[in-house]
Amino acid sequence: MQPKILLVDDREDNLLSIETILEPGGYRFVKANSGRQALKVLLNEFDFAMILMDVKMPNLNGFETAALIYEREKLKHIPIIFITANNYGDESMFKGYQSGAIDFILKPFNPDVLRAKVGVLIDLYKKNRLLFEQEQKLIAINRNLEREIHERKTSEEKVRQLNHKLLENIANLESANKELERFAFMASHDLQEPLRKIRMFSDRLFTKYRDVFAEDAKMVTRIQQAAERMQALIIDILAFSKISNDKSAFVVTDLNVVMREILSEMEDEVTEAGATITIEQMPTLAVGPSLIRPLFQNLLSNALKYRRKDIQTVIRVHCEASGSNENGKDNVNRYYRIYIEDNGIGFDQKYAEEIFGMFRRLHHNGGEYAGTGVGLALCKKITELHNGYISARSTPGEGSTFIVSLPVQAPEKHLVPSYSLPVS
Repeated sequence: MQPKILLVDDREDNLLSIETILEPGGYRFVKANSGRQALKVLLNEFDFAMILMDVKMPNLNGFETAALIYEREKLKHIPIIFITANNYGDESMFKGYQSGAIDFILKPFNPDVLRAKVGVLIDLYKKNRLLFEQEQKLIAINRNLEREIHERKTSEEKVRQLNHKLLENIANLESANKELERFAFMASHDLQEPLRKIRMFSDRLFTKYRDVFAEDAKMVTRIQQAAERMQALIIDILAFSKISNDKSAFVVTDLNVVMREILSEMEDEVTEAGATITIEQMPTLAVGPSLIRPLFQNLLSNALKYRRKDIQTVIRVHCEASGSNENGKDNVNRYYRIYIEDNGIGFDQKYAEEIFGMFRRLHHNGGEYAGTGVGLALCKKITELHNGYISARSTPGEGSTFIVSLPVQAPEKHLVPSYSLPVS
Protein backbone atom coordinates (compact mmCIF):
# COMPACT_ATOMS: atom_id res chain seq x y z
CA MET A 1 0.00 0.00 0.00
CA GLN A 2 1.37 3.45 -1.01
CA PRO A 3 2.03 5.53 2.17
CA LYS A 4 -0.04 8.74 2.28
CA ILE A 5 1.35 12.07 3.67
CA LEU A 6 -0.69 15.15 4.54
CA LEU A 7 1.16 18.42 3.72
CA VAL A 8 -0.17 21.52 5.51
CA ASP A 9 1.23 25.04 4.66
CA ASP A 10 -0.35 28.37 3.76
CA ARG A 11 2.19 28.91 0.99
CA GLU A 12 1.82 26.98 -2.25
CA ASP A 13 5.55 27.22 -3.07
CA ASN A 14 6.43 25.50 0.23
CA LEU A 15 3.99 22.67 -0.50
CA LEU A 16 5.45 22.26 -4.00
CA SER A 17 9.00 22.29 -2.65
CA ILE A 18 8.30 19.56 -0.04
CA GLU A 19 6.46 17.44 -2.60
CA THR A 20 9.36 17.70 -5.06
CA ILE A 21 11.93 16.62 -2.43
CA LEU A 22 9.88 13.60 -1.20
CA GLU A 23 8.43 12.50 -4.55
CA PRO A 24 11.22 9.95 -5.28
CA GLY A 25 10.10 8.02 -2.16
CA GLY A 26 6.94 6.95 -3.97
CA TYR A 27 4.59 8.58 -1.48
CA ARG A 28 1.07 9.79 -2.12
CA PHE A 29 0.45 13.42 -1.10
CA VAL A 30 -2.67 15.24 0.09
CA LYS A 31 -2.24 19.05 0.43
CA ALA A 32 -4.01 21.61 2.63
CA ASN A 33 -3.23 25.37 2.66
CA SER A 34 -4.59 26.01 6.19
CA GLY A 35 -5.26 24.34 9.51
CA ARG A 36 -9.01 24.41 8.91
CA GLN A 37 -8.66 22.76 5.50
CA ALA A 38 -6.44 20.10 7.08
CA LEU A 39 -9.15 19.38 9.66
CA LYS A 40 -11.75 19.07 6.88
CA VAL A 41 -9.54 16.55 5.06
CA LEU A 42 -9.11 14.55 8.28
CA LEU A 43 -12.87 14.34 8.77
CA ASN A 44 -13.07 11.84 5.89
CA GLU A 45 -9.53 10.46 5.69
CA PHE A 46 -7.51 9.13 8.61
CA ASP A 47 -5.17 6.59 6.98
CA PHE A 48 -2.18 8.96 6.76
CA ALA A 49 1.34 7.73 7.49
CA MET A 50 2.32 11.18 8.81
CA ILE A 51 1.59 14.96 8.69
CA LEU A 52 4.11 17.65 7.70
CA MET A 53 2.70 20.95 8.95
CA ASP A 54 3.92 24.56 9.04
CA VAL A 55 3.72 26.18 12.49
CA LYS A 56 2.99 29.74 11.41
CA MET A 57 -0.35 29.88 9.59
CA PRO A 58 -3.22 32.44 9.73
CA ASN A 59 -6.35 31.75 11.83
CA LEU A 60 -5.18 28.37 13.21
CA ASN A 61 -1.46 27.94 13.70
CA GLY A 62 0.24 24.55 13.61
CA PHE A 63 0.17 23.97 17.38
CA GLU A 64 -3.58 24.73 17.59
CA THR A 65 -4.33 22.53 14.58
CA ALA A 66 -2.32 19.65 16.07
CA ALA A 67 -4.19 19.93 19.37
CA LEU A 68 -7.55 19.73 17.54
CA ILE A 69 -6.36 16.77 15.42
CA TYR A 70 -5.36 14.73 18.48
CA GLU A 71 -8.73 15.28 20.12
CA ARG A 72 -10.07 12.62 17.75
CA GLU A 73 -9.29 9.05 18.81
CA LYS A 74 -8.92 7.83 15.23
CA LEU A 75 -6.20 10.42 14.48
CA LYS A 76 -3.99 10.01 17.55
CA HIS A 77 -1.76 7.45 15.83
CA ILE A 78 -0.65 9.92 13.05
CA PRO A 79 2.79 11.43 13.77
CA ILE A 80 3.26 15.20 13.08
CA ILE A 81 6.50 16.96 12.10
CA PHE A 82 6.38 20.75 12.42
CA ILE A 83 8.14 22.90 9.78
CA THR A 84 9.15 26.36 10.94
CA ALA A 85 11.40 29.23 9.90
CA ASN A 86 11.99 30.29 13.52
CA ASN A 87 14.38 28.67 15.95
CA TYR A 88 12.02 28.56 18.92
CA GLY A 89 13.31 28.39 22.43
CA ASP A 90 12.83 25.42 24.71
CA GLU A 91 9.53 26.71 26.05
CA SER A 92 7.94 27.01 22.61
CA MET A 93 9.42 23.70 21.54
CA PHE A 94 7.93 22.10 24.63
CA LYS A 95 4.55 23.58 23.70
CA GLY A 96 4.87 22.00 20.28
CA TYR A 97 5.64 18.59 21.76
CA GLN A 98 2.72 18.97 24.15
CA SER A 99 0.41 19.52 21.19
CA GLY A 100 1.58 16.21 19.72
CA ALA A 101 4.63 17.00 17.64
CA ILE A 102 7.13 14.22 16.97
CA ASP A 103 9.88 16.46 15.62
CA PHE A 104 10.75 19.87 14.19
CA ILE A 105 12.41 20.80 10.84
CA LEU A 106 13.83 24.29 10.45
CA LYS A 107 13.58 26.33 7.22
CA PRO A 108 15.46 26.46 4.97
CA PHE A 109 15.56 22.69 5.47
CA ASN A 110 18.14 20.25 4.23
CA PRO A 111 16.50 17.92 1.68
CA ASP A 112 18.53 14.92 2.92
CA VAL A 113 17.50 15.57 6.52
CA LEU A 114 13.83 15.91 5.47
CA ARG A 115 13.95 12.67 3.47
CA ALA A 116 15.73 10.84 6.34
CA LYS A 117 13.25 11.94 9.01
CA VAL A 118 10.27 11.20 6.79
CA GLY A 119 11.81 7.83 5.85
CA VAL A 120 12.15 6.81 9.52
CA LEU A 121 8.49 7.59 10.23
CA ILE A 122 7.34 5.89 7.03
CA ASP A 123 9.28 2.71 7.99
CA LEU A 124 7.67 2.82 11.41
CA TYR A 125 4.27 3.29 9.77
CA LYS A 126 4.82 0.27 7.49
CA LYS A 127 5.88 -1.92 10.40
CA ASN A 128 2.91 -0.80 12.47
CA ARG A 129 0.65 -1.40 9.50
CA LEU A 130 2.06 -4.91 9.08
CA LEU A 131 1.62 -5.61 12.78
CA PHE A 132 -1.94 -4.32 12.60
CA GLU A 133 -2.73 -6.60 9.63
CA GLN A 134 -1.20 -9.57 11.44
CA GLU A 135 -3.20 -8.69 14.53
CA GLN A 136 -6.38 -8.63 12.44
CA LYS A 137 -5.50 -12.00 10.95
CA LEU A 138 -4.89 -13.42 14.43
CA ILE A 139 -8.20 -11.99 15.61
CA ALA A 140 -9.94 -13.60 12.63
CA ILE A 141 -8.14 -16.90 13.30
CA ASN A 142 -9.07 -16.78 16.98
CA ARG A 143 -12.65 -16.01 16.06
CA ASN A 144 -12.70 -18.99 13.71
CA LEU A 145 -11.11 -21.18 16.38
CA GLU A 146 -13.68 -20.07 18.92
CA ARG A 147 -16.44 -20.89 16.45
CA GLU A 148 -14.87 -24.28 15.66
CA ILE A 149 -14.44 -25.02 19.36
CA HIS A 150 -18.06 -24.06 19.98
CA GLU A 151 -19.22 -26.23 17.06
CA ARG A 152 -17.02 -29.09 18.24
CA LYS A 153 -18.36 -28.81 21.77
CA THR A 154 -21.87 -28.77 20.37
CA SER A 155 -21.08 -31.83 18.22
CA GLU A 156 -19.43 -33.60 21.16
CA GLU A 157 -22.47 -32.91 23.28
CA LYS A 158 -24.71 -34.31 20.55
CA VAL A 159 -22.45 -37.37 20.24
CA ARG A 160 -22.48 -37.77 24.03
CA GLN A 161 -26.28 -37.60 24.05
CA LEU A 162 -26.50 -40.08 21.16
CA ASN A 163 -24.04 -42.43 22.90
CA HIS A 164 -26.05 -42.17 26.08
CA LYS A 165 -29.23 -42.92 24.14
CA LEU A 166 -27.48 -45.79 22.34
CA LEU A 167 -26.29 -47.27 25.64
CA GLU A 168 -29.83 -46.99 26.97
CA ASN A 169 -31.17 -48.75 23.87
CA ILE A 170 -28.51 -51.47 24.17
CA ALA A 171 -29.37 -51.94 27.84
CA ASN A 172 -33.08 -52.12 26.96
CA LEU A 173 -32.38 -54.63 24.17
CA GLU A 174 -30.22 -56.75 26.46
CA SER A 175 -32.93 -56.67 29.09
CA ALA A 176 -35.56 -57.59 26.49
CA ASN A 177 -33.36 -60.42 25.17
CA LYS A 178 -32.87 -61.77 28.67
CA GLU A 179 -36.60 -61.61 29.28
CA LEU A 180 -37.26 -63.41 25.99
CA GLU A 181 -34.65 -66.06 26.76
CA ARG A 182 -36.13 -66.49 30.26
CA PHE A 183 -39.60 -66.73 28.77
CA ALA A 184 -38.43 -69.26 26.17
CA PHE A 185 -36.80 -71.36 28.88
CA MET A 186 -39.83 -71.26 31.17
CA ALA A 187 -42.33 -71.82 28.36
CA SER A 188 -40.32 -74.71 26.93
CA HIS A 189 -39.85 -76.24 30.36
CA ASP A 190 -43.56 -75.97 31.19
CA LEU A 191 -44.57 -77.43 27.80
CA GLN A 192 -42.66 -80.64 28.39
CA GLU A 193 -45.06 -81.96 31.04
CA PRO A 194 -48.24 -81.84 28.86
CA LEU A 195 -46.22 -83.30 25.97
CA ARG A 196 -45.11 -86.23 28.13
CA LYS A 197 -48.75 -86.85 29.00
CA ILE A 198 -49.79 -86.69 25.32
CA ARG A 199 -47.11 -89.22 24.42
CA MET A 200 -47.89 -91.46 27.43
CA PHE A 201 -51.68 -91.53 26.88
CA SER A 202 -51.35 -91.96 23.09
CA ASP A 203 -49.04 -94.93 23.70
CA ARG A 204 -51.55 -96.47 26.12
CA LEU A 205 -54.42 -95.77 23.74
CA PHE A 206 -52.55 -97.35 20.83
CA THR A 207 -51.53 -100.42 22.89
CA LYS A 208 -55.00 -101.00 24.34
CA TYR A 209 -57.09 -100.36 21.24
CA ARG A 210 -54.71 -101.37 18.44
CA ASP A 211 -57.06 -104.02 17.09
CA VAL A 212 -60.11 -101.78 17.38
CA PHE A 213 -58.49 -98.88 15.52
CA ALA A 214 -57.37 -101.06 12.60
CA GLU A 215 -56.53 -98.63 9.76
CA ASP A 216 -57.24 -95.59 12.00
CA ALA A 217 -54.20 -96.58 14.05
CA LYS A 218 -52.16 -94.36 11.68
CA MET A 219 -53.84 -91.34 13.26
CA VAL A 220 -52.53 -92.28 16.68
CA THR A 221 -49.07 -92.86 15.15
CA ARG A 222 -49.14 -89.37 13.66
CA ILE A 223 -50.07 -87.92 17.07
CA GLN A 224 -47.07 -89.71 18.56
CA GLN A 225 -44.73 -88.50 15.80
CA ALA A 226 -45.96 -84.90 16.11
CA ALA A 227 -45.46 -85.04 19.88
CA GLU A 228 -41.93 -86.39 19.37
CA ARG A 229 -41.09 -83.56 16.96
CA MET A 230 -42.55 -81.03 19.40
CA GLN A 231 -40.51 -82.44 22.25
CA ALA A 232 -37.33 -82.34 20.14
CA LEU A 233 -38.04 -78.70 19.30
CA ILE A 234 -38.58 -77.84 22.97
CA ILE A 235 -35.35 -79.57 23.95
CA ASP A 236 -33.45 -77.59 21.29
CA ILE A 237 -35.01 -74.29 22.41
CA LEU A 238 -34.05 -75.09 26.00
CA ALA A 239 -30.49 -75.86 24.89
CA PHE A 240 -30.28 -72.56 22.99
CA SER A 241 -31.64 -70.65 25.98
CA LYS A 242 -29.17 -72.29 28.36
CA ILE A 243 -26.22 -71.52 26.07
CA SER A 244 -27.30 -67.87 25.68
CA ASN A 245 -27.19 -67.53 29.47
CA ASP A 246 -24.02 -69.52 29.98
CA LYS A 247 -21.68 -67.61 32.33
CA SER A 248 -19.14 -70.36 32.96
CA ALA A 249 -15.44 -69.56 33.00
CA PHE A 250 -13.24 -70.22 29.99
CA VAL A 251 -10.49 -72.77 30.53
CA VAL A 252 -7.50 -73.91 28.50
CA THR A 253 -8.72 -77.06 26.76
CA ASP A 254 -7.12 -79.59 24.42
CA LEU A 255 -9.61 -79.88 21.53
CA ASN A 256 -8.07 -83.23 20.51
CA VAL A 257 -9.45 -84.73 23.73
CA VAL A 258 -12.84 -83.08 23.17
CA MET A 259 -13.08 -84.46 19.61
CA ARG A 260 -12.14 -87.99 20.77
CA GLU A 261 -14.90 -87.89 23.40
CA ILE A 262 -17.46 -86.69 20.85
CA LEU A 263 -16.53 -89.49 18.43
CA SER A 264 -16.80 -92.03 21.25
CA GLU A 265 -20.33 -90.82 22.06
CA MET A 266 -21.33 -90.86 18.36
CA GLU A 267 -19.86 -94.31 17.66
CA ASP A 268 -23.21 -96.01 17.00
CA GLU A 269 -24.38 -93.17 14.76
CA VAL A 270 -21.12 -93.27 12.74
CA THR A 271 -21.29 -97.06 12.37
CA GLU A 272 -24.91 -96.97 11.23
CA ALA A 273 -24.04 -94.38 8.56
CA GLY A 274 -20.99 -96.37 7.44
CA ALA A 275 -18.99 -93.14 7.64
CA THR A 276 -15.27 -92.48 7.89
CA ILE A 277 -14.33 -89.54 10.11
CA THR A 278 -10.75 -88.24 10.17
CA ILE A 279 -9.73 -85.81 12.93
CA GLU A 280 -6.38 -84.13 12.30
CA GLN A 281 -4.31 -82.24 14.90
CA MET A 282 -6.45 -79.74 16.84
CA PRO A 283 -5.21 -76.74 18.88
CA THR A 284 -5.36 -76.10 22.61
CA LEU A 285 -7.55 -73.05 23.30
CA ALA A 286 -9.32 -71.25 26.13
CA VAL A 287 -12.98 -72.23 25.64
CA GLY A 288 -16.17 -72.84 27.54
CA PRO A 289 -16.24 -76.60 28.25
CA SER A 290 -20.04 -76.74 28.30
CA LEU A 291 -20.21 -74.84 24.99
CA ILE A 292 -17.51 -76.32 22.78
CA ARG A 293 -18.84 -79.91 22.89
CA PRO A 294 -22.33 -79.17 21.46
CA LEU A 295 -20.71 -76.96 18.80
CA PHE A 296 -18.70 -79.75 17.16
CA GLN A 297 -21.27 -82.43 18.02
CA ASN A 298 -23.94 -80.53 16.07
CA LEU A 299 -21.65 -80.00 13.06
CA LEU A 300 -20.61 -83.69 12.93
CA SER A 301 -24.21 -84.85 13.38
CA ASN A 302 -25.30 -82.61 10.49
CA ALA A 303 -22.54 -84.03 8.28
CA LEU A 304 -23.84 -87.54 9.02
CA LYS A 305 -27.51 -86.58 8.67
CA TYR A 306 -27.20 -84.89 5.27
CA ARG A 307 -25.11 -87.62 3.67
CA ARG A 308 -25.53 -89.02 0.19
CA LYS A 309 -26.88 -92.56 -0.09
CA ASP A 310 -24.94 -93.51 -3.22
CA ILE A 311 -21.38 -93.13 -1.84
CA GLN A 312 -19.55 -93.73 1.41
CA THR A 313 -19.70 -90.75 3.77
CA VAL A 314 -16.29 -89.18 4.37
CA ILE A 315 -15.83 -86.42 6.94
CA ARG A 316 -12.54 -84.62 7.53
CA VAL A 317 -11.81 -82.22 10.39
CA HIS A 318 -8.62 -80.15 10.17
CA CYS A 319 -7.24 -76.84 11.42
CA GLU A 320 -5.03 -73.96 10.33
CA ALA A 321 -3.81 -70.73 12.01
CA SER A 322 -4.55 -67.33 10.49
CA GLY A 323 -3.93 -63.67 11.30
CA SER A 324 -0.84 -61.71 12.37
CA ASN A 325 1.57 -62.64 15.14
CA GLU A 326 4.30 -59.99 15.02
CA ASN A 327 7.47 -61.26 16.72
CA GLY A 328 5.36 -63.96 18.35
CA LYS A 329 3.98 -61.48 20.89
CA ASP A 330 0.63 -60.34 19.58
CA ASN A 331 -2.22 -62.87 19.64
CA VAL A 332 -5.04 -60.32 19.48
CA ASN A 333 -5.75 -60.76 15.75
CA ARG A 334 -4.88 -64.45 15.49
CA TYR A 335 -7.49 -67.13 14.89
CA TYR A 336 -7.60 -70.88 14.47
CA ARG A 337 -9.85 -71.95 11.61
CA ILE A 338 -11.33 -75.41 12.12
CA TYR A 339 -12.78 -76.98 8.96
CA ILE A 340 -15.48 -79.70 9.00
CA GLU A 341 -15.63 -81.04 5.43
CA ASP A 342 -18.10 -83.66 4.13
CA ASN A 343 -19.13 -85.16 0.80
CA GLY A 344 -22.86 -85.00 1.50
CA ILE A 345 -25.83 -83.58 -0.39
CA GLY A 346 -24.67 -79.96 0.05
CA PHE A 347 -26.80 -76.86 -0.54
CA ASP A 348 -26.91 -73.77 -2.72
CA GLN A 349 -24.28 -71.21 -1.64
CA LYS A 350 -26.87 -68.41 -1.69
CA TYR A 351 -28.30 -69.89 1.52
CA ALA A 352 -24.92 -69.83 3.32
CA GLU A 353 -26.03 -67.00 5.64
CA GLU A 354 -29.65 -68.08 6.11
CA ILE A 355 -28.87 -71.57 7.43
CA PHE A 356 -27.61 -70.09 10.72
CA GLY A 357 -30.99 -68.51 11.49
CA MET A 358 -33.39 -69.96 14.05
CA PHE A 359 -35.78 -72.64 12.71
CA ARG A 360 -34.23 -72.32 9.21
CA ARG A 361 -34.17 -75.65 7.37
CA LEU A 362 -33.31 -76.18 3.70
CA HIS A 363 -34.02 -79.92 3.45
CA HIS A 364 -37.40 -81.33 4.43
CA ASN A 365 -38.17 -84.03 1.84
CA GLY A 366 -41.25 -85.33 3.60
CA GLY A 367 -39.45 -85.95 6.89
CA GLU A 368 -36.40 -87.75 5.43
CA TYR A 369 -34.08 -85.35 7.27
CA ALA A 370 -35.35 -84.89 10.81
CA GLY A 371 -34.54 -81.73 12.71
CA THR A 372 -35.85 -78.52 14.24
CA GLY A 373 -33.70 -75.87 12.53
CA VAL A 374 -32.07 -74.84 15.81
CA GLY A 375 -28.75 -76.70 15.58
CA LEU A 376 -26.81 -74.27 13.36
CA ALA A 377 -28.26 -71.26 15.20
CA LEU A 378 -26.86 -72.89 18.34
CA CYS A 379 -23.44 -73.25 16.67
CA LYS A 380 -23.46 -69.59 15.62
CA LYS A 381 -24.35 -68.49 19.16
CA ILE A 382 -21.54 -70.57 20.66
CA THR A 383 -18.88 -69.15 18.31
CA GLU A 384 -20.08 -65.60 19.06
CA LEU A 385 -19.78 -66.26 22.80
CA HIS A 386 -16.13 -67.17 22.06
CA ASN A 387 -15.63 -63.91 20.07
CA GLY A 388 -15.37 -66.07 16.97
CA TYR A 389 -17.50 -66.65 13.90
CA ILE A 390 -18.79 -69.48 11.70
CA SER A 391 -19.35 -69.69 7.95
CA ALA A 392 -20.13 -72.30 5.32
CA ARG A 393 -19.18 -73.20 1.75
CA SER A 394 -21.17 -75.70 -0.25
CA THR A 395 -22.10 -77.00 -3.68
CA PRO A 396 -25.28 -79.08 -4.23
CA GLY A 397 -24.42 -82.76 -4.64
CA GLU A 398 -20.74 -82.26 -3.78
CA GLY A 399 -20.72 -81.64 -0.02
CA SER A 400 -20.25 -78.84 2.45
CA THR A 401 -17.48 -77.24 4.51
CA PHE A 402 -18.25 -75.49 7.78
CA ILE A 403 -15.51 -73.17 9.07
CA VAL A 404 -15.32 -72.36 12.78
CA SER A 405 -12.93 -69.50 13.60
CA LEU A 406 -11.90 -69.22 17.24
CA PRO A 407 -9.50 -66.57 18.61
CA VAL A 408 -6.12 -67.62 20.00
CA GLN A 409 -6.55 -65.04 22.76
CA ALA A 410 -9.47 -65.84 25.04
CA PRO A 411 -12.42 -63.46 25.48
CA GLU A 412 -12.33 -61.17 28.51
CA LYS A 413 -13.66 -63.72 30.94
CA HIS A 414 -12.17 -65.22 34.07
CA LEU A 415 -9.77 -67.97 33.04
CA VAL A 416 -8.91 -70.96 35.15
CA PRO A 417 -5.42 -72.44 34.52
CA SER A 418 -6.37 -75.61 32.64
CA TYR A 419 -9.10 -78.14 31.96
CA SER A 420 -8.35 -81.82 31.58
CA LEU A 421 -10.93 -84.09 30.04
CA PRO A 422 -10.79 -87.82 30.72
CA VAL A 423 -9.69 -89.86 27.73
CA SER A 424 -12.20 -92.45 26.57
